Amino acid sequence: MPELPEVEVVRRGLEAHALDRVITGVEVLHDRPVRRSPGGAAAFADALLGRSFTAARRRGKYLWLPLSAGSSTPTSPPANDQADDAVIGHLGMSGQMLVQPVGAPDERHLRVRFRLDDGQELRFVDQRMFGGLAVSPGGAGLPPEIAHIALDPLDADFDPAAVVARIRKRTSGVKRLLLDQTLVSGVGNIYADEALWRSRLHGERPGDMLTRAEGMELLGHVRDVMTEALAQGGTSFDALYVNVNGQSGYFERSLNAYGREDEPCRRCGTAMRRTAFMNRSSYFCPACQRPPRLRRG
Repeated sequence: MPELPEVEVVRRGLEAHALDRVITGVEVLHDRPVRRSPGGAAAFADALLGRSFTAARRRGKYLWLPLSAGSSTPTSPPANDQADDAVIGHLGMSGQMLVQPVGAPDERHLRVRFRLDDGQELRFVDQRMFGGLAVSPGGAGLPPEIAHIALDPLDADFDPAAVVARIRKRTSGVKRLLLDQTLVSGVGNIYADEALWRSRLHGERPGDMLTRAEGMELLGHVRDVMTEALAQGGTSFDALYVNVNGQSGYFERSLNAYGREDEPCRRCGTAMRRTAFMNRSSYFCPACQRPPRLRRG
């Protein structure tokens, strides 16, 4: 699943290539990706026609695109009461937002097409269809649908001390806590494993057994690994994650933990291990990242 750096790469691509272009046509090729939009596919298309995306914003792994007030064409007068609307997007497991010239061959898993007045198309492509798009009435500032999601470590207002204090009140394993989007957003399986490896912490270490210094160091590594991944365009293991121009990220080559089962730890040489975790996998060094001791009683 795309994580924060990958979604931020897409956000920046949308900001560069999809804003302030009038939407002259909307084609929903499959209803499932817009299933959560009020009124379904027809209402989704009608709500966007003649408008434009005015910004590209992100909260954790969610994107949202504030919309202009409305079309000024004779058949669709401006609707100033719509000026605060937005489109929410989530890439799910395999979603892509691609900017293509009109006439480019359709992608096999093309789900939604936006025709723009500059001769380009914005396309939502999703093989597995766990992602989606939806209109959020009044959601331009922050869509209410995602207001419960916490800030992420790259946000200027992120308060690591406050997050560490909350983590240290929990008894769940620290990796599970890193994936809790109400505590800290944008962290997924890959970057959680990378930050834990850098911190020499086992993912099952209970939050309330972390010292404040350990918690601050861990969140610092989360921020650093995401910043480094963002600089390399994100992490791409296959063709399912690309930016809006169809290019892949290269951070996979820099991973120290994730996907390296049986390979030597780059710090101590011990063979890396993989264990099942929440229907996924965790990768760690058994020497550098000691499992926590059992609690008494």
